[in-house]
Amino acid sequence: MQTKINADEIQTFLSDASFIRDGYAERVVLPESVAEVSEILASANRERVPVTVSGAGTGTVGGRVAFGGIVLATDKLNHIKSIVPEEHGGFAVVEAGVILSDLQRAVDQEGLLYPPDPTERGCFVGGNVATNASGARTFKYGPTRNYVRALRVVLASGEVLDLRRGDVRADSDGRLRLGSVEVKLPSYRLPKTRKNASGYFVAPEMDAVDLFIGSEGTLGVICEVEVTLLPKPEGLLSGVVFFTDEADVLALVGDVRAHGNARALEFFDRESLNFLRQKYPSIPDEAVGAIFFEQETNEATEEAVLSAWQELLDQHHTLADSWFATNEQDQAKLREFRHQLPVLMNEWFARYRQRKVSTDMAVPDDAFPGLFRLYKETLQSSGMRYTIFGHIGDNHVHVNILPRDDAEGARARELYVQFLKYAASVGGTLSAEHGVGKLKRDYLHFFYNDEQLREMAALKLALDPNGILGRGNIFNHEDTKNTN
Repeated sequence: MQTKINADEIQTFLSDASFIRDGYAERVVLPESVAEVSEILASANRERVPVTVSGAGTGTVGGRVAFGGIVLATDKLNHIKSIVPEEHGGFAVVEAGVILSDLQRAVDQEGLLYPPDPTERGCFVGGNVATNASGARTFKYGPTRNYVRALRVVLASGEVLDLRRGDVRADSDGRLRLGSVEVKLPSYRLPKTRKNASGYFVAPEMDAVDLFIGSEGTLGVICEVEVTLLPKPEGLLSGVVFFTDEADVLALVGDVRAHGNARALEFFDRESLNFLRQKYPSIPDEAVGAIFFEQETNEATEEAVLSAWQELLDQHHTLADSWFATNEQDQAKLREFRHQLPVLMNEWFARYRQRKVSTDMAVPDDAFPGLFRLYKETLQSSGMRYTIFGHIGDNHVHVNILPRDDAEGARARELYVQFLKYAASVGGTLSAEHGVGKLKRDYLHFFYNDEQLREMAALKLALDPNGILGRGNIFNHEDTKNTN
């Protein structure tokens, strides 16, 4: 096990894409086995030392930014232990520090597919599980939760849990046995959105595995994951199609959602395209919006799929100089186009040294048009730069408000709160895919009442009585102190 105490070395583990500043820690430990993770946590628990779990640092909500204690970095838990093909897919067993893109390449070589695809491809699989990450392909395949078969988790006490889906379930009273600990699940119901990553997952008679997915390092340290793999699609049609009227974009989305079989459906507004023109000058000058789509094909369906898309795009007046791809090289270029915008946004926040102001809300299907109108009308009148892009098929677009100084930063946060309150009022979720972390914890009360938040805190307290894990993530530490 490696330990870092040098200030310069520690600093690289105290930041993420949230741009929260001034994190600090006594040391960083890099365990190389589950036994070492258990030893670290048992010792920290006895001494009541806070432990912040660090993944790849790609998170956007400050989850790995420690304020005291030690950082437990999963970088050396980085082995793909097995990939097992089966008749209709297969499974893989990986450690938490495996880079997602490495796993995807490895299973691709076996003719298999691991569907979750967060925008940042350098993320760790353990971090994906800890935030229930999703991405563009969630439109068809759903989030990370759908592909987790088993977990090896270490509790704050050092106790190691081996959880396999189907083996341990909550009873009808919402009680769940996790090793030597029994917990009572909160009584709230989750929002009726296509995606959700806000607080602890609950469902009647839920599986124990699901409690740790999306728990953001506050209930235990995820060390090993077994994931489901699907057969690799035979072929793929993808495109970036441009529009001169945003109404046509929204109409296309409605038609694809109702009748199509796309696996990805992503939106770019006019301001997003203006940013992207820095790297892609061939974007048509008259384009005010764009959609990136992907749909799987095979030899029998390829022509029919292409014909159906062409008819649909003609119906909704796409520009003739849109982009299409049917081979892997060109498809990679289109995916790179889709991934470039978040990179450009992060460069903006770093340049102006402003805290990230970015929405991650999702709402039910019937509420999305109203939320989208609110975004557009409010931002256009604000005088600030912004972009709207992302997972429009899931009623989940990211608004990045781009302040250039502290005054604009304060105004941006006011607008963000306005958007949150609207999303809460229509049954939406605070976070669809990035989690709550430290950046968004103070906004949970818009979406959960006081009693529900107390139930959530009590669940954490049952598994982490000394409140050492992920201190400051999801909750303020004062809300989860053991007062007994």
